[in-house]
Amino acid sequence: MVDPMEAVRRLLDLRHRSRPEDLPPALAGVAPLLGADRLTALMIDYEQISLWPLHGTPGDHEPRKVDDTLAGQAFCTAVTTQADSRMWLPLLHGAERLGVLEVWLEEEPDERLHRDLVVIAALVAELIASRRFYGDAVERTRRRLPMQLAAEIIWNQLPPLTFAANDALVTAVLEPCYDVGGDAFDYAANGDIVHVALFDTVGHGISASALTTLTLNTYRNARRSGLGLADTYRSIDKWIRSQFPGAFVTAVLAELDTTTGSYRRIAAGHPAELHLRRGSTMTALPTPTALPLGLGHMLPRPPGVTEVMLEPGDTLVLYTDGITEARSADGELFGLDRLSAFIGETMRLGIAAPEVMRRLIHAIVSYENGELRDDATAALVQWRP
Repeated sequence: MVDPMEAVRRLLDLRHRSRPEDLPPALAGVAPLLGADRLTALMIDYEQISLWPLHGTPGDHEPRKVDDTLAGQAFCTAVTTQADSRMWLPLLHGAERLGVLEVWLEEEPDERLHRDLVVIAALVAELIASRRFYGDAVERTRRRLPMQLAAEIIWNQLPPLTFAANDALVTAVLEPCYDVGGDAFDYAANGDIVHVALFDTVGHGISASALTTLTLNTYRNARRSGLGLADTYRSIDKWIRSQFPGAFVTAVLAELDTTTGSYRRIAAGHPAELHLRRGSTMTALPTPTALPLGLGHMLPRPPGVTEVMLEPGDTLVLYTDGITEARSADGELFGLDRLSAFIGETMRLGIAAPEVMRRLIHAIVSYENGELRDDATAALVQWRP
């Protein structure tokens, strides 16, 4: 007998006393209550290439490619797809794309059942997000290659790739996902202000990840202490110089006022953001406005803070040099012009920002024939009042 509310109640029972691996058998148990033969939670892998059944799913171990499948279409668009009595519903935690819920129904759903399945998918996403830290099933599903220790350290420091609130959206990507060591990003929304930072640490491996960890957490400590941009820069600079003498980190430290569109930032030895308005590239902001973090003591003047007023719909892309300095087989740089054209053309197609970034990082990896010479990280910020 179809009873969606009973399915909801049974899944809610997993909130307090379950492991991530308990979800697949629970989905199998509630499937008949939804008029389904099977429910499968598919998780996106770290490279965002394929969707894989959550570890513990009985009898299903085959991936669904993101490109050219209905499951992948649901992931890319965050919109439900359907073929006869099969459905794929996006698993979203806020704006973060976790994967897709695949539903094998006994017959084509009516409008009411469709709405009920959307609720079930939202609940499954919340369960995955809240229980993932109490076991390794989600991580084991998402990892398709061994992850290096430096990358393990970095990923454990990072926020979700995508965030949307307060009329703003932030979405980021980084590669090589299993061997990244020196790049990082962070964001936070406090009141009307969205804070965004991008860091590129000198070096690679464990030493670089240790420096990145210090940098990222010093940034958060300064931000949570209520420091402004200039004092945040000074705090990070001081701690890097104290703990890693001679080392440095290039960075963009930024704040977006979502009520006015005022964007303020410090470019600490870092490339200028790409600024797009209605698909066109705007004049680049001045850079650098300060020395890299760790070297700030070498100049007597304070770090420069640049301000620009955004218009509704404006997009800013922060990136590390691993993006623009990616090289083709014949040595040609990917370059800023190619980056600008790629972002502009993809956005003009109406593709959502997280999917734009997924496609960008795949383009960078492909440009270097699958072997990145440097960490490549980018964060896209949109003001959408």
